[in-house]
Amino acid sequence: MKSIGIGLIGTGFMGKCHALAYGAVKAVFGDVPAPRLEVLCDTPLEHAETMASQFGFGRATDDWRALIADPAVDLVSITTPNRMHREMAMAALAAGKHVHCEKPMALTLDEAFEMAAAAGNAPGRTMVGYNYIRNPAFIHAQKLVTEGAIGRLTHFRGQVDEDYQADPDLEWTWRATRADAGLGALGDMGCHLVSVAMGLAGPIDSLIADIQTIYETRPEPGGQSSKPVENEDVASALVRFTSGIQGILTTSRSAWGRKCFLAFEIHGDKGMIRIDFERMNELMLYQNTGPVAEQGFKRVLTSPAHEPYGRFCPAPGHQLGFNDLKLIEVHAFLTAIAKNKPAYPSFADALEIEKVIHAIHRAATDGTRVAIGAM
Repeated sequence: MKSIGIGLIGTGFMGKCHALAYGAVKAVFGDVPAPRLEVLCDTPLEHAETMASQFGFGRATDDWRALIADPAVDLVSITTPNRMHREMAMAALAAGKHVHCEKPMALTLDEAFEMAAAAGNAPGRTMVGYNYIRNPAFIHAQKLVTEGAIGRLTHFRGQVDEDYQADPDLEWTWRATRADAGLGALGDMGCHLVSVAMGLAGPIDSLIADIQTIYETRPEPGGQSSKPVENEDVASALVRFTSGIQGILTTSRSAWGRKCFLAFEIHGDKGMIRIDFERMNELMLYQNTGPVAEQGFKRVLTSPAHEPYGRFCPAPGHQLGFNDLKLIEVHAFLTAIAKNKPAYPSFADALEIEKVIHAIHRAATDGTRVAIGAM
């Protein structure tokens, strides 16, 4: 396979991120099929045409079904609001296309099950956009855990906070509705934390949880009235991993001062690792070795020693960014397609993350411990 045709649906925050990644992946890695930026879809058509020119796509359309049916498109990238994911992904899979879908995978858990089942019977590969697990610092943390650098795992503690909904006067948007967004902070950010937790500590067995909607109404555009907020601003869970260790997961979209505070600590009986994605090029490692008076945290800056950092920059400590993580994700997806191997996280893998975030919501709503296997 020398090249692969890309069709991108959506031109917002993540649409631009995907366009940058597919446009640059061949230059950075060199060992994947060359993406052909074939068709871009958005509405209205005039906007799609403007963005297609800006992003480097050959053609524009305002009809996503036409994009999927286009014979030049081999891979469909879906970066639309959550309520559109299922219909678009199912159509693309039925058309034999590869599908790269942003998280959360679906609006509801039932939709996620349906998408995973369809992917299992389709020829195309699938991937869901959990780009934080592509961070070279995180990959190194996984390596340290696997090699026993902090001993037997004993506990995981993680949080993911932002302040994009912290202002009570912020206008109401589609993100406040179950019909358009599904879950709130859990679907927007909590799923990223779950991907990190499971990537380090393994599957989650069961949990108890609580959720809160801090601002139960928001002003309509124009400020003449207000509309209800139907999903959660904050969620917290006490989880039990299949391995037997305990963990704490918490997320808030209304935390003033937090911009991309995806932070975690994973503890072992010989030390611990900490990463904060607001300082995503650093890893803090503590090991209980040597004289007690000299023990302390070691700050590790990412460098070419932490793959695939060196593909971007030969100089240690010069730092990668958010968009670079998406590029690493795209490289993994194109590699899987070229080698005809499963990609990670596929729709089947992402379903396990969806089960956890919906279990948190169910546990908080019902006031009971929820087993993930029962979802």
